[in-house]
Amino acid sequence: MAKQQIELSDVFYALADPTRRAIVGVLGRGPASVSTLAAPFAMALPSFMKHLSVLERSGVIHSNKAGRVRTCELKPRTLASAERWMADQRALWEARTDRMAALAEKLHHEDLSHDKRKQRQP
Repeated sequence: MAKQQIELSDVFYALADPTRRAIVGVLGRGPASVSTLAAPFAMALPSFMKHLSVLERSGVIHSNKAGRVRTCELKPRTLASAERWMADQRALWEARTDRMAALAEKLHHEDLSHDKRKQRQP
């Protein structure tokens, strides 16, 4: 469990940066070379490579080199684990808000009943 939490923290750290999220967005359409990925960003290639390194260390992407071209691709399993965690959290919070709404509704009906009884009393 602790290892899974560390990996999950790494994924969220990797996705916390807008540049890295943009890279993930591009890779969501399929594998791409580093030069293709770097083209839209106004930064030096070494800086861009640091972003790729963070994504690769977290397990969000995988890269391989064929000749002089390094190609990156998403690792869907890693993103799926983060998605499962978020879905679990969403389910917990939705259940809590449902219980809170039910309690508020119950209290509201009790108040209405109490007010009606007060009005009937002389």
